[in-house]
Amino acid sequence: MHIVWFKRDLRIEDHEALAQATKSGPVLPLYILEPELWQQPDMSRRHYVFLHKCLRKLNQSLGTLGQKLVIKTGIAVDVLEGIHIRHNVQALWSHQETWNGWTYERDKTVKIWCKSQNIPWYEPVQNGVIRHLQDRDGWAARWHYQMKKIAVVTPSNLKMIEESSDALPTHVELGLQEDGFNDIQSGGRNEGLKLLYSFLNERGEDYTKEMSSPVTAFDSCSRLSAHLAFGTLSIREVFQACEQRNQEIKKIPCGDKGKWRSAIRSFSGRLRWHCHFIQKLEDEPRIEYENMHPAYNVFREQDFNDEYFKSWKCGMTGYPMVDACMRALTATGWLNFRMRAMVMSFASYHLWLHWRKPALHLANLFTDYEPGIHYSQVQMQSGTT
Repeated sequence: MHIVWFKRDLRIEDHEALAQATKSGPVLPLYILEPELWQQPDMSRRHYVFLHKCLRKLNQSLGTLGQKLVIKTGIAVDVLEGIHIRHNVQALWSHQETWNGWTYERDKTVKIWCKSQNIPWYEPVQNGVIRHLQDRDGWAARWHYQMKKIAVVTPSNLKMIEESSDALPTHVELGLQEDGFNDIQSGGRNEGLKLLYSFLNERGEDYTKEMSSPVTAFDSCSRLSAHLAFGTLSIREVFQACEQRNQEIKKIPCGDKGKWRSAIRSFSGRLRWHCHFIQKLEDEPRIEYENMHPAYNVFREQDFNDEYFKSWKCGMTGYPMVDACMRALTATGWLNFRMRAMVMSFASYHLWLHWRKPALHLANLFTDYEPGIHYSQVQMQSGTT
């Protein structure tokens, strides 16, 4: 029996770990809810709400194949050990993951356990991030090669394996506080597919112009970032949908193309940026905690102004544009890139706050929190690179 450990890849489509594992024997699809992860300072209730809906849809999708998702709550090694005792696990499968420092340390522990049990752990790639990269020469070409591969075929069926699931704890049981949202995005693959279609065919024509303003960006941006962060859609699926749409646009008479070609080109480039920034964290995990350039270690370290920080968090600085953006982000879990840069640079330069605490607060607020993108951008916007 093989375990497919779902992490930030909550789908069955274009899922290489699942597809490869099913070729080798019976598969147990597993999600481990790790309470300690949810107690980390970058995790919040809105992430958990989005996750719930993603897991519900994943469970339904797996059920159509004959084997529902098994959810276990606890420490990863303990969960895997228990399943191994009951089922004699032959291999562990999961996609390569570049996430926060806690998951990095957890994976090192899991790797030690796998070696102690002589269980191979296979980690196929699901995006354009390259592990053990020596230099960045040719990175973009390798990214395009990965994106242009044919999407992995979904298994037609799974053999049923008897293994009970745990009930998911409530956000209160996990110690996740109410955080002021009233209109965050819905999780689950169907929601992601609806957004992808509407962006490429209806909402996205003015993307190049309208993505920068918070007045227009909420509708004109793709809003796929949370679905990419949780993996309800693969970035390859999105890239190939863009390529297909581009081919359709080429067939439209010149006078009727509108601004679509520019919009798709701009968005496709940002898909590459997505992996480009995650690659930075993969190469240098310390940037979650330390300045990229040590020359800046002497700045903003002393006399952190808690009053300024509180005013910034609450959208009460007295700077209307900054305050409006912080209040919108708190309420919805999303803000366009240009405004994310503004609120962070305001905290770092105008309020002279060290980037670490504002970064954690923003991580809590972004439903689409992706550590590789987040910490690279936060440091760039704070001038510590």
